[in-house]
Amino acid sequence: MNETFSISRATSTSRPASRASRHGSTVSRSQSLIKKNIAPHDLRPSDILIERFAAWKAIVKQLISYFEGIADIENNVAREMTKLAGVIQVPFRAGNQFLGEGGLQDIFYGIRDKTRAIADQHANLGRTVDGSIVQHLQKLRAEIKAHIKNIQNDTGKLATAVAKERELSEKFIGDLGTTIAILKNTPMQVTARSDPYVANQAVSRQLVKQVHTENALQKSLLLTQASSAMFEASLIQALQSAWATFNEWRTRMDTSVGDIWNNLHHDMSALPPDREWISFAAREDHLVDPETPLRDPQAISYPSKDDPSVIPVHTGLLERKKRYTRTYRESYYVLTPAGFLHEYASSDPALADKPLFSLFLPMCTLGPPSSQSAKSHKFHIEERKDGTGTTHSGSFKSLRNSITRRGNGSGRAWSFRARSHEDMMEWWNDIRMLCARYLVASEQMERSGPVAAAVRAAGYTSDEEGVEETEDEGSSVEEEQEEEDEAMYVEARDMADEDDAGLPEYSNHGHGTTAREMEHGANGYPVRGRRRSVVEDAA
Repeated sequence: MNETFSISRATSTSRPASRASRHGSTVSRSQSLIKKNIAPHDLRPSDILIERFAAWKAIVKQLISYFEGIADIENNVAREMTKLAGVIQVPFRAGNQFLGEGGLQDIFYGIRDKTRAIADQHANLGRTVDGSIVQHLQKLRAEIKAHIKNIQNDTGKLATAVAKERELSEKFIGDLGTTIAILKNTPMQVTARSDPYVANQAVSRQLVKQVHTENALQKSLLLTQASSAMFEASLIQALQSAWATFNEWRTRMDTSVGDIWNNLHHDMSALPPDREWISFAAREDHLVDPETPLRDPQAISYPSKDDPSVIPVHTGLLERKKRYTRTYRESYYVLTPAGFLHEYASSDPALADKPLFSLFLPMCTLGPPSSQSAKSHKFHIEERKDGTGTTHSGSFKSLRNSITRRGNGSGRAWSFRARSHEDMMEWWNDIRMLCARYLVASEQMERSGPVAAAVRAAGYTSDEEGVEETEDEGSSVEEEQEEEDEAMYVEARDMADEDDAGLPEYSNHGHGTTAREMEHGANGYPVRGRRRSVVEDAA
């Protein structure tokens, strides 16, 4: 282009100066227009518009995918809500457990039907989004593609033509420079076609044609820019319209669904909490009357409940002396009409339902009670010499001796101690009514020597049998007193045995006994034994 301007100025030297000055000013204005509008890097200015609307096409595609996703969500919600409505099975399969009308079953009918209505609302929104908004955006995307194609067809062809014209201009300007060089170097070889004047005319015509083509491109670009601005505004309005449509349908659906949920809440909250139960209780004959009183365990009646054989003769606490540790342990004892003295771990039948120790008194001998002035309030009970009379032997060796009739030939003696003399006498008087025989000591005798020692040891096993429990032992004063009491009891028992050698023993079958030993009460149980004092035996 610079070469063109220089050639134009060179050819204007043969013309008048005024004409040359006007031509120079025109060339300078054209040069500024060319540099401004049709520079080499602006041969395809339509590419910028094409890139912009290609970006618009991508944006609209994203919005299409977005609304397609919303339509899928709404359709999925509609399907899931339809499945959820199928969970409610009405009428109830439970039969006549609930009211047919006006109760909970009507509310469940409403839950099922209104859940289906909610599913329909979501389905309608999904169809609207898919059929109206998505299709509208797809049409909008097609319009963007058509607009891009129009830009390419209109301005693209003109840009190609401008490029061709510029190439021809460069060729003619080059030919003009060649002819001028030939004229300067070999003027005699210049022909009519290579005359610089002719070449300059061709350059002038080509440049005019190039300018007209570039002006057409410029006009086309201006028209395309204006139409693109209007088209972009229409795109924004189309997107706003699509979103307004979606918002309108969504608001309508939200309002409708909200009303349905509110109706369900109102129906559920309006049901009285006791309507179903009142109806159920009114038609059901097997419910318990609330006015029915609770049963009293104390009022339970059953056969033989008040039979004399089940009523205990005496109950309370006693201490029993351990046979090996020689210490006392307190337990709960029950004296039964059957003649048993049972030992329990607790007075609560729920905690101790089986006795730990039992003595069958009709097979035992009751020793005399201790005097009122004694330090310990105790008495002794001895089983028969064959070992019968107790259900708790105390050791395996003693049990073996009783079975095989080994040992010292006398039964075991058990010592019991009460908390007071009055308590002891109550126990002693009740027990003596059930024992085979009982002994009464009129006075305490001091006895010493080997015979007395042997008497004291009667009824006890040797030390090699071991110790049952580890309890605190009694004091030495109490042990001496106990030994004296035991000696007195054994001597009195031996003298009684000599007198009763020919008497029949008490039988366990039928609770029978001899006339000399016991008498029977009105209820058939022994009530009194034979009294024998130590003084009478000694006489």
